[in-house]
Amino acid sequence: MRATIWPWFLFLLVAAAYSGGSEFDTTDAGPAARDPRNHRLGLRIPDRGYCDQPYIVVTGDGNWLCTLTTGTGREGDRGQHVVSTISRDQGRSWSPLVEIEPPDGPEASWVVPLVTPYGRVYAFYLYNGDDVRTLPGETGTIRSDTHGWYCYRFSDDHGHSWSEERYRLPMRVTAADRGNQWGGRVQTFWGIDKPTAVAGRALFAFTKLGRWFLEEGEGWLFYSDNLLAERDPARLRWELRPSGDHGIRNPDFGSVQEEHNLAPLDEHGRLYVVYRTTRGHPAHSYSDDWGKSWTRPETMTYTPGGRPIKNPRACPKLWKCENGKYLLWFHHHSGRDYRDRNPAWIAGGQLRDGRLHWSQPEILLYDPEPGTRMSYPDLIEQDGRYWVTETQKTVARVHEIDPTLLEGLWNQGTDREVAQSGLLLQSGPGDVPLTAPLDLQVSGGVTLDVWLTLEDLESEQVLVDTRDAAGRGLALITTGEQTVRLELSDGAYDFAWDADAGILRPGERQHVVAIVDAGPRIVSFLVDGQFCDGGEQRQFGWGRYTQPLGELAGQGTVRVAPPVDSLRLYNRYLRTSEAVANYHAGR
Repeated sequence: MRATIWPWFLFLLVAAAYSGGSEFDTTDAGPAARDPRNHRLGLRIPDRGYCDQPYIVVTGDGNWLCTLTTGTGREGDRGQHVVSTISRDQGRSWSPLVEIEPPDGPEASWVVPLVTPYGRVYAFYLYNGDDVRTLPGETGTIRSDTHGWYCYRFSDDHGHSWSEERYRLPMRVTAADRGNQWGGRVQTFWGIDKPTAVAGRALFAFTKLGRWFLEEGEGWLFYSDNLLAERDPARLRWELRPSGDHGIRNPDFGSVQEEHNLAPLDEHGRLYVVYRTTRGHPAHSYSDDWGKSWTRPETMTYTPGGRPIKNPRACPKLWKCENGKYLLWFHHHSGRDYRDRNPAWIAGGQLRDGRLHWSQPEILLYDPEPGTRMSYPDLIEQDGRYWVTETQKTVARVHEIDPTLLEGLWNQGTDREVAQSGLLLQSGPGDVPLTAPLDLQVSGGVTLDVWLTLEDLESEQVLVDTRDAAGRGLALITTGEQTVRLELSDGAYDFAWDADAGILRPGERQHVVAIVDAGPRIVSFLVDGQFCDGGEQRQFGWGRYTQPLGELAGQGTVRVAPPVDSLRLYNRYLRTSEAVANYHAGR
């Protein structure tokens, strides 16, 4: 029987109770305090200080088993080890941590779980089995969490205990190993890919490194055709793929090609892999033979040959859902380093003619503090419900996701219904009185949805305006960059943000949606159903304001200029998918 989705007010009450009041100052929280996307409202997963990769499997008894990397120090410190914990109530409470590897042994890191059809759970992880702590010819101590052995233990009691024996995966030496500082005697690698079971096979991707530390990355995967059924570890068959001496890598993409993770496209051996780079975009590749060979990696795009997806040096996490559709966690800007992992955005994918097509993205989670980072997520599906986990390295949490958010992503392009919830007015040119306030602190957002035809692209044409004589209110104005700017002022604070330059075309009817989302304090634009991501001109297509904007009704009247033939004004933020549906409805 499918479980009933919790009403969102109940979700918030429970989440707030378990997240801990000291983490979130509600005196100046505004809309974020009641927003389920606020990642501080998630349910906390236990750890020992540092924590990473909180990945969850549903075990044969219906409970959740979470494995994670933890330690009392910082990332990479001695004592880093891997543990597990069990939840019987979908993340609201957790059992005491169980050590898969102890903290007083060699470092154990980056654990990922797999549950077999007969109930055994495997935990795969990197283990510094040779206790290597220096580079050849040097005396200084190095981080020891990206070299060693690929190992596993297993549990036959749903994660309450783990096998006494530790087993080692047979990782053959390749060109990347022979080129490292140890000449292949020590292998450097790590993995963030949760193993996949498909058509009786088990497989998971990871990243080999050609040089310590985090240099010359390339993708590989372990493949087993009998792990899901064979219970004797001595009889398990493992292959390292792709065939040959070199992994999944494009030499033109530079040294940083890492955190490979994959999803099956069918049950006949077609696979898809994505990974991070420092080029401002993730890369992707396809295989038609269970990973023996791969297409040359390319910049990841929304559609084949289409617009590039933006992502910094952060994990772009890929999932295939039980309905056969896909999800992608990423960060939606073209940074080149580890920063700006907040918000986390999500896109929905569908397979067409053998290639994945991705939706325009939505904000999945955010933190009110822009500098907070979140990454290394996992997806859990159970009884028709969805959750994600994530970590900001010291706190790991689980969050239930509104399924209508995901359905909206998958239905982009086919949904053509105009959003009605929160619609304050619909008008053509002229002056229209406002019948309700536009207070962002109350409503959580505001959206302008306009159809317009500009005969010329002259700058400073005021298209929509609620401002009073003191400048309080909002206005949509053309700029000299062939685009529009949204100006906001509540009398205390001002903010303005432009859509992408060059996006307006003279004499052509176009659809422009300006969205003010007061939870994460983000302003974004969609033009003709496409999210403005900054293109090649800007790292960010969306802007974040820092001060809490309030009332934007201004003089209490909306002035609509003749280039606009249709205005819809909402006293809430529209989801991306709603804006896309409004566009298709108006075409």
